[in-house]
Amino acid sequence: MTNGANAVISSLVDSGVQVCFGNPGTSEMHFVAALDSVPQMRAVLCLFEGVVTGAADGYARVTGRPAATLLHLGPGMANGLANLHNARRAHTPIVNIVGDHATYHHRYDAPLESDIATLGSWLQGWTRTATSTETVGQDVADAVAASTDGAGQIATVILPADISWTAGGTVGTAVAPVPRAVPDEQVIAGIAEALTSGAKTVILIGAEATRIDGLLAVSRIANATGATVLVETFPAALDRGAGVPSFDRLGYLAEAAQAQLDGIEHLVLIGARSPVSFFAYPDKASDLVPDGATVHTLVDIRDDVLGAVTALADRVAAEHTATVQDRVEVDLPSGDLTLANWVQVVGSVLPEGAIISDEANTSGLMLPAATAGAPRHQVLTLTGGAIGQGLPVAVGAAIAAPDRPVLALQSDGSALYTISSLWTMARENLNVTTVLLNNSAYAILRMELQRVGAQSGGEKANSLLDLSHPDMDFVAMSTGFGVPAVRVTTAEDLATELNRAFAEEGPHLIEAIIPPLL
Repeated sequence: MTNGANAVISSLVDSGVQVCFGNPGTSEMHFVAALDSVPQMRAVLCLFEGVVTGAADGYARVTGRPAATLLHLGPGMANGLANLHNARRAHTPIVNIVGDHATYHHRYDAPLESDIATLGSWLQGWTRTATSTETVGQDVADAVAASTDGAGQIATVILPADISWTAGGTVGTAVAPVPRAVPDEQVIAGIAEALTSGAKTVILIGAEATRIDGLLAVSRIANATGATVLVETFPAALDRGAGVPSFDRLGYLAEAAQAQLDGIEHLVLIGARSPVSFFAYPDKASDLVPDGATVHTLVDIRDDVLGAVTALADRVAAEHTATVQDRVEVDLPSGDLTLANWVQVVGSVLPEGAIISDEANTSGLMLPAATAGAPRHQVLTLTGGAIGQGLPVAVGAAIAAPDRPVLALQSDGSALYTISSLWTMARENLNVTTVLLNNSAYAILRMELQRVGAQSGGEKANSLLDLSHPDMDFVAMSTGFGVPAVRVTTAEDLATELNRAFAEEGPHLIEAIIPPLL
């Protein structure tokens, strides 16, 4: 007879979930055993829960479909929360299966006892605790539907061990997702009026508006109205390159964003939030919208963003076509690697259809300009600002699209949060090329130390922003995890190694030695 664990996995598969990233423990052993009875489910082992959750995020950003995670009790979920935070900000559909103590064991307050439901609530998604073996399959089917509600969210099922091992499980019936709300005609008409008024206007886009169909519609609107288009600072997935409309992203630094928005009378939000400073700074504004500017929201992020932007384009730009980026060949630079030339190497050799998981941070400030005219590609960015996303997201992206090259651009400091992702890349033989940008510093924090007005330059302060003493050997680390690696110091060598990695099957790591921004 089917037990609860079999019902859970079969319900996931019947609801369209085909991959489970996991780091199981004792409470999840019946789930693990049941995997062999459901061959449609691919199970991917990760060595740390932050890799589990980040990989599920990357998978869903590429496919548009949820993956499952398997997490061990509250501490396991807590280990994965940082990348679940990033997934929440990306509106990524994920189904968490979190093992729990048997229902009768809670009263003993065992060492791993914790309030898992509260952790689920922190993610502002959907959470349910399974209460019987007979209904757990439907709990899971409901979770899959909940994860795809609106723009996407995180749905968590807490699975007590006795419900998992007990016989009598029933496979849940897949639940059709709730259709996303259609565009409001009055709102569209009002925004159309603002766009055609001749007033200085910026359109800020996110969500589906950063994918090819949304970008084409936005480009038509800009061509018809003269509005300036900006992409949100950290889009979940941005289509770029030849044949795709190209727009600048809103600056990360508040001063840069304010300069981009200076003098506007209207700000139109399409799948994006109204811009605010990432952090508070002494004597500086948190709200980046200029005084006197009117903010218009075309569509709530949870609603039909693509339908709304298409309807707006049809209203104001019926006779206009989109402008797309031409293919631009980037000359291969030479000499020692710098902040400026390593991105030119990427722009020169990037293959068609690549997926870039971008956590280059300060080392990648010039990347967008260098790759604007590269072959068409997609960029996945650090949506929630919690570092340690880049390598796990690359894992998920590679499993989602095994026929596309994945390029992880990874800074050294944040790589260390989830460096064990390399082991999963090797185990699964994933086509991920990692460029590990080693500047031996938390360069972003060196900059922020100055920007917040704190005193700098002291020995203790500087020691907390320095990643040398001892220097770290990422080639040795990568090799130890089973991923072949090399170290490069020149543009010529970076180009050679990138071309070789893209041509060969399986994962590769290239440690690129570059100077820090500060």
